[in-house]
Amino acid sequence: MRRWLPFVVFLALAGLLYAGIRLSEQRDPNAIPSPLVGKPAPGFSLPDFRDPQRLVSNEDLRGQPYLLNVWGSWCPACRLEHPIITEMAERGIVRVIGYNYKDEPEEAARWLRQFGDPYETIIVDADGRRAIDWGIYGAPESFLVDAQGIVLYKHVGPVTWDTVREEIIPRLEGARR
Repeated sequence: MRRWLPFVVFLALAGLLYAGIRLSEQRDPNAIPSPLVGKPAPGFSLPDFRDPQRLVSNEDLRGQPYLLNVWGSWCPACRLEHPIITEMAERGIVRVIGYNYKDEPEEAARWLRQFGDPYETIIVDADGRRAIDWGIYGAPESFLVDAQGIVLYKHVGPVTWDTVREEIIPRLEGARR
């Protein structure tokens, strides 16, 4: 029996590893739980990218649902999602608000000229301090917020059409009921 003990332990560990892998495959790797979901969006007052003297607050954005899209010119993955964000805005799926995160204004402007500007409004968090309240730790990230300012969903990583169809549109439809 002593000779079989290492083999039995190995099989038990292999079984646990296999079960863990199977369970993780069933979860969306981009679905990072956010304590904000179901709660009011954090308050902020940040400069408007197009008019830095004007401050935009979370109260200014209420009245219609919006997707707060965190991006930066330094972010390669933001380029991947940008055509989808642009088409969402063009098709009127949801208002898209840009959250320019830790970026140089000249670089952000160049990036928007190169790839297009789908944003209704762009708020600027140059030093990243307000991002802490949102739980933002990188880009791209997106938050779906309802008309009353309640966070409905958080997505980490590039938004895909699967994300739009399976996560964003159903939550928008649920919020309109």
